[in-house]
Amino acid sequence: MDAAPTTGPTVAEALGDWISAGGDVPPACAAMAGRLLLEVAGLCVAARREDYVLAVLASAEPGGRASAIGHVGTFGAYDAALVNGTAAHGEDYDDTFEGGPVHSGAVVVPAVLALCEREGLPGASLLRGVVAGAELMCRLSLVAPKAIHAAGFHPTAVLGALAAAGGAAAALGLPRDQAVSALGIAGSMASGIIEYLAEGTWTKRMHAGWAAQSGIRAALMARAGFVGPRSVLEGRHGFFQAFAPSRTPNFSPVLTGLGEEWLMPTIAFKPYACGTMTQPFIDCAVALRERGVDPSKVAGMLCRVGEGTVHRLWEPLAGKHRPQTPYAAKFSTPFCIAVGLLDGRAGFGQFTEARIRDPAVQRLAATVRYEIDPDDEYPANFTGHIRATMQDGTVHEARQGHMRGGARAPMTDSELEAKFMDNAAHGGWTPAQADQLRDKLAGAFGVPALEGFGA
Repeated sequence: MDAAPTTGPTVAEALGDWISAGGDVPPACAAMAGRLLLEVAGLCVAARREDYVLAVLASAEPGGRASAIGHVGTFGAYDAALVNGTAAHGEDYDDTFEGGPVHSGAVVVPAVLALCEREGLPGASLLRGVVAGAELMCRLSLVAPKAIHAAGFHPTAVLGALAAAGGAAAALGLPRDQAVSALGIAGSMASGIIEYLAEGTWTKRMHAGWAAQSGIRAALMARAGFVGPRSVLEGRHGFFQAFAPSRTPNFSPVLTGLGEEWLMPTIAFKPYACGTMTQPFIDCAVALRERGVDPSKVAGMLCRVGEGTVHRLWEPLAGKHRPQTPYAAKFSTPFCIAVGLLDGRAGFGQFTEARIRDPAVQRLAATVRYEIDPDDEYPANFTGHIRATMQDGTVHEARQGHMRGGARAPMTDSELEAKFMDNAAHGGWTPAQADQLRDKLAGAFGVPALEGFGA
């Protein structure tokens, strides 16, 4: 890979110009920022009593001015961002971006919200930071499709540090050189391997929160004068060489139309509480159920899949047939298909110890296998397919040509509000508590100083 160019601005410098320019936020971007704020807050409440959130909370120091949503008290910005990001991403029910896939909201919202509370910034700064950070994360995810995963890293984690830094820089109104340094510093803070897949352990859950706190730190260090490399993205020893070495990066998606055309309004919201690419397959399973397919009489199911999804959601196939933890089940397409066909849903109640041990679920999941479809559009489009063969030889087939909740079939605001209320109820909140938080979030972008988003 070539070193950074010696003439003309680097990619980070072009981004720094955009971040520091400010300007009016387009209405579609403001609307999406509001949806992301509502989504993240609901998920934080939903997960507030989960053991992994309580473990992160126990590591935090109380005090400071930032909120851990759903919890009493205040914290420093770094701790609040870590808790909120971990909670928002912990159930894998958060937003995604078709083309990445990355989870912008769970990184950018906790980072910018905690920073704004720390600094006493107005709601307009929150809006500007969320829009800039989410847009940056979507664009960066298109530079080297599939290559970050292939190298063993989690795109949301590593790209998230840069996006959070960009969002924090925008919220702070940093000048161009400091915004560039914030990105350069974040490149050395980026981390997050995908070895959680081996045993279904918890580390993926913290990736969004870790990226969020890293972005805050990078922006504040840059504001104080710490200098990061201008060639952080395209340099010989830069970000994409480190995290995506198998593919030559294409920075056109980052720079083309920057500030004029926007990707973040197309961010998708999940109907199911599990991995992004399992979603269309669950829709197929639910469709088969609605047609009257009897799960007990299924002999086998064959799915056509995108090659880039296999190492995370399909292999090792024996392990995916019988995931060892409820969290591992969220990244098992066979399990998700099984509960979709048996239960007609894949919500919090499907990812439990009882469900992963259920003999009916295990038997049905074991019938699922896959073949790679060379024409699959992943990651540009998320599709699903199941060909179910019954014990009597009858065949039933279902296809889903896009992700429900995505750009081709977006959720309505009323559906997202219903999801928020369901998430709050799962977290043990009353409707009155949920209504109070929802109303506060609805006015967040207009307040003179942000504070008090905890319990």
